[in-house]
Amino acid sequence: MTLAPHPLRTSKRVEEVTYAVRDVVLWARQAAAAGKQMIYLNIGDPCQFDFATPPHVVEAIVQAVRENRTSYTPSEGIREAVDAIRADAETRKGIRGVRSVLVGNGASEPIELLLTALLDPGDAVLVPSPGYPLYTAVLAKLGARAIPYYLDEASGWQPDPDEIARAIDAGTRAIVLINPNNPTGSVAGRPTLERVLELAARHGLLVMSDEIYDRMLLDPGTPFVSTAALRDDVPVATFYGLSKVWLGPGLRIGWCVLSGPEAAVAPLDDAMMRLARARLCASHPVQCAIKPALEGPKDHIAEANAKLRRRRDLTVEKLRAIPGFSIVPPTGAFYAFPRFELPIDDVELVRRLALEEGVVLVHGSGFGQKPGTQHVRIVFLPTEAQLDEAYRRIGAFVARL
Repeated sequence: MTLAPHPLRTSKRVEEVTYAVRDVVLWARQAAAAGKQMIYLNIGDPCQFDFATPPHVVEAIVQAVRENRTSYTPSEGIREAVDAIRADAETRKGIRGVRSVLVGNGASEPIELLLTALLDPGDAVLVPSPGYPLYTAVLAKLGARAIPYYLDEASGWQPDPDEIARAIDAGTRAIVLINPNNPTGSVAGRPTLERVLELAARHGLLVMSDEIYDRMLLDPGTPFVSTAALRDDVPVATFYGLSKVWLGPGLRIGWCVLSGPEAAVAPLDDAMMRLARARLCASHPVQCAIKPALEGPKDHIAEANAKLRRRRDLTVEKLRAIPGFSIVPPTGAFYAFPRFELPIDDVELVRRLALEEGVVLVHGSGFGQKPGTQHVRIVFLPTEAQLDEAYRRIGAFVARL
């Protein structure tokens, strides 16, 4: 007799793991299956639109494969990549007290390795709200607490150091900064960063500064400063990669630069490297593109930023013309986080826009938003013609409401 299989019990840890950016794809698939002509404003992937990975980065990977550079590498990364990252951190970004570099599978892997090395169940990390949902997903998986601190929409989505100070509790271990911010496109000012570092120093906290969009600044002259460049007496983990600035999200290469007092960061560095050795290494051929990317031509950055600036301006103009919508103009990356006041919640707005209009956005609650407010995240990577059509459809939907 064959017994019916019992369903396998799954971990309670994953019950709180969500990722709004991809979750909305289910509605998009339904709409596409129904024959809708889709416009995707949900995924921050430049290569799905009219952006391309720089040729010298591509050639470096191709040449590495041809030269049979497909072996395992040191777990922290190949020497030429680690040296190039360290030099870029110290000379271009002005980071003092660099202690280690770890190359990973995208920036998300070093982020997860660091959080795993740092936290015990019940420990807490302060995360920006709105902010990139990777952090809350990893913290849920680790059984740690994500304590949100709300960005100040009235001040251009800047982190509020007073808000951060109020959120710190006895179990807090780290503060996350996302700068430029995903999903708001804001760029944090130097005085704000200095105050956050002062809080970290006072409470003995690590600062995790996610700077993956650091060269994607939409207005010429926009000042950007790396958090770790401001002080060398606070432990800071800074994250970068080839995904955004070098237009290669599917290359899955990122890195962490750990800096600060050696006595403070050495235990964390050791714990991270034990985890890194257990997973072997990142892709060898793609690591070979890091040095050419950091030290080679960068013409594509100005070209991409100019293109994004035009699309940002169009986005601001069109959204402000739709009743019920308001927007803080983004100054970095390629995201906008407009606010709306309509007789519908953010999840239902996103669902219906996908099913009825074929426009795919992400609900603001997937990134965090202050209670009593509603937002959506818009990726303005598509062409101006596609964006214009998307905003026309959003306007038509709002008119029906």
